[in-house]
Amino acid sequence: MQVLEVIEGVTRVWSRKGGTQTRKYRCTSGIRKGQVRSSPAACNAPLNIRKSTNLKRTKHRRGARMAVKSQITKRVNPASTRLRTLNKPKKPGGRKI
Repeated sequence: MQVLEVIEGVTRVWSRKGGTQTRKYRCTSGIRKGQVRSSPAACNAPLNIRKSTNLKRTKHRRGARMAVKSQITKRVNPASTRLRTLNKPKKPGGRKI
């Protein structure tokens, strides 16, 4: 008998871990809504104020450069291009013969 675990507030997605694909969780509610985390518990973890302040400061200084580099990676990296197709919702039904 297989036990299915029901997790609220997250959906399973494919993500990059170096050059390979792994299964991770996208938070669907709360303060981290839309973010991809390695475990569902990370969606509800308490905020680290020092880290959030440091990231805000970095984005203010280098935000445009970070955005350009991430767009290049998403366009060029083979692992990232593979993720685009993996995370697309599948069509209902199947292949008809």
